[in-house]
Amino acid sequence: MPSDSTPSLVGREFEVEVGPVAHGGHCVARTEAGQVLFVRHTLPGERVVARVTEGEEGARFLRADAVEILEPSKDRVEAPCPFSGPGRCGGCDWQHAAPGAQRRLKAAVLTEQLARLAGLTPQEAGWDGTVAPAPGDKVAKGEVPAWRTRVQYAVDAEGRAGLRRHRSHDVEVIDHCMIAAPEVSELGVEARAWPQIATVEAIAATGSSDRQVILTPRPGGRLPVVELDRPVSVQRIGERDKAVHRVHGRPFVRERAAGRTWRVGEGGFWQVHPQAADILVEAVMQGLMPRKGDTAIDLYCGVGLFAGALGERVGERGAVLGIESARRAVEDARHNLADLERVRIELGKVEQVLPRTGITEADLVVLDPPRTGADHATVRHIAGLRPRRIAYVACDPAALARDLGRFAKEGYTPVTLRAFDLFPFTHHMECVAILVPAAKGA
Repeated sequence: MPSDSTPSLVGREFEVEVGPVAHGGHCVARTEAGQVLFVRHTLPGERVVARVTEGEEGARFLRADAVEILEPSKDRVEAPCPFSGPGRCGGCDWQHAAPGAQRRLKAAVLTEQLARLAGLTPQEAGWDGTVAPAPGDKVAKGEVPAWRTRVQYAVDAEGRAGLRRHRSHDVEVIDHCMIAAPEVSELGVEARAWPQIATVEAIAATGSSDRQVILTPRPGGRLPVVELDRPVSVQRIGERDKAVHRVHGRPFVRERAAGRTWRVGEGGFWQVHPQAADILVEAVMQGLMPRKGDTAIDLYCGVGLFAGALGERVGERGAVLGIESARRAVEDARHNLADLERVRIELGKVEQVLPRTGITEADLVVLDPPRTGADHATVRHIAGLRPRRIAYVACDPAALARDLGRFAKEGYTPVTLRAFDLFPFTHHMECVAILVPAAKGA
């Protein structure tokens, strides 16, 4: 570990040839001395001047921004967003890349992660090598789809709303976020002063007129009177308990997906792209092919999205168990699925509750874990249930690839893998892998 006396290289500039894309929204380059640079705001094959933003002499790698483009890629475009660029807003990673190129970059990242962490080629994973856009998101160069239905604004010391700069607590004050859904933008958060507030989360539900803001006051700060350009409900984060408290209006929003209405309270998890829930449910159900009478388990089930879809398909002779660790999400899931008598939702951490259920077998399992993925013991337990099919929904390609490797050791192999660009202009994507017992997948 470098000592305090190790010379910092922050601000040092290197002229470099840019290599392949890497997971995290940057590309890999090397200095003449061989030191690795993770460079943002560049594209593979370019020649750039990279300015170091983090790192010291002798460090394993440095972080840098491309501050001058000497030889541009054919995929480079002028960033549509005026707040994008080195040292500016950190919300988007690929404003400087044509939309089609962004999806190719994501495909390259997924390919590399599968090879490095799972030992799989795209063909072996059952993947066609593409990252599919959501309907309507396939836009021309210079255009930006407005897709983000939940935006976390940071507030600077003067009460101005903006977004965080990359790997920083500094706030880039903005007057409009181009990827924010129109229903978020029309609230007018950026145009209002937010004295004594640290963050403002704006939520615009899909399929209903529900709008909500969740405010985090600064320590000792008081809540302002909230007057936005559209009717909203207001909640706040408690300074001591960090819990969500209702101020006025509904303590939840109503989302619409998969033919049902979903109550989501306390700013709980819901996909931020307006089409994501439907796209993922369709991919999971097509992959699992549920039958009447099946028993199914939905792990990390949130407000019950996949459990509900399964419950409708397995019928009165089937059964579905959902497990979720967030208490409010469990309450919402039970409310959302009250009409499905054969669906049961349990509260607790998956790794603790699943072994306690006493369930020894299941026909189908779906898991949509947090970004860190599932732990090894949970993978082993799922495989021990000998399900006919497993659907793994992943928002992080590294966690997915690592867990596919773990499932392989437990006798399960992917037969299909689909990737979706549900976070345009960022490095994120969603994947759905369908696994079966290895003998059947051979």
